[in-house]
Amino acid sequence: MDGLDAVLVEAEGTGLDVRVRSVRYVSAELGELAHGLRAAAGNEPVTAHELTRLALELGELLALTFGRLVDESGTTPSVCVLPGQTLVHAPPVSLQLINPWPVAHRLGCPVLHDIRGADIAAGGQGAPITPLADWVLFRSDTERRAIVNLGGFCNVTTIARDSDPDGIAGFDVCACTTVLDACARAALGEAYDRNGNSACEGTPDEDATTQLLDILRAQSSGGRSLGTGDECTAWVDRHTSLQAPTLLASATRAIGTAIGERVRDSDAVILAGGGTQNAALVRSIEDVVGACATTAAFGIGVQEREAVCIAVIGLLALDGITYTRQHITRRPRAISCEGSWIGVRP
Repeated sequence: MDGLDAVLVEAEGTGLDVRVRSVRYVSAELGELAHGLRAAAGNEPVTAHELTRLALELGELLALTFGRLVDESGTTPSVCVLPGQTLVHAPPVSLQLINPWPVAHRLGCPVLHDIRGADIAAGGQGAPITPLADWVLFRSDTERRAIVNLGGFCNVTTIARDSDPDGIAGFDVCACTTVLDACARAALGEAYDRNGNSACEGTPDEDATTQLLDILRAQSSGGRSLGTGDECTAWVDRHTSLQAPTLLASATRAIGTAIGERVRDSDAVILAGGGTQNAALVRSIEDVVGACATTAAFGIGVQEREAVCIAVIGLLALDGITYTRQHITRRPRAISCEGSWIGVRP
């Protein structure tokens, strides 16, 4: 809930052979909307009117952001994909809030949304949702790669060398920037620890680090999609008496260690997401796995990688390809269609 990411991509080819190039990327602040979304996600009392207003305002903000994107690029999109803002994710209960109609009216093209619902309805976890898109973007003939998203929750796609889509694995690891941002709000009075500066100044508290690492390891080994209830707020609340640099250093050390342990067998670890800008977190991961690359080395910025993956999901859906993988979301049965379209499908 730290902002919006929007990307315009150009695609060539069809199906799993599609090739995607990022054309233009923009981001936008959520402003006051973030407070309402965070309150709703935190289970604070919200009326039906307020929840509907949040969905509309988010749709309107997205319409403005996408409008800026297409105006700057001087092009007209053929399709748009909206994942929505996750407020609850505890399958089979899951809510990705969005009113897609402002976007559909602004862009005048078909819009795909509710991209997790079909998988969840068929018994899956609805996440991780990007592994097949990661395979399209980052597969290699020579390396076993791990694509690590350092978002609110860390999720990983591993791609076997010279593999078809059956060689993909995807899993959630642990709470990530949701913990770091909660620490920053509590200890710094800021939305986040910019560049990990405070964490870099601190020395981890051994007991606090061990306690959090135990929690994160349990999340990592749980074999489930993470979300509501996994934010580690109790750990943050217990340790707010620590000095800010110590608290943030403890959190980054524990998170980096938990993530590093899950990907250290890969030939290449490729980082993406907002957490890549936290130097202390990246250093903690590299202490376990060695030097990491970022998706920027492959022409996709660390902030735009998830948005590009969502675009690939839309392209796959257009071609009738099931973009969630049954063995990854642990869906017990196959499904024939995914996502909800508004507008006329191309």
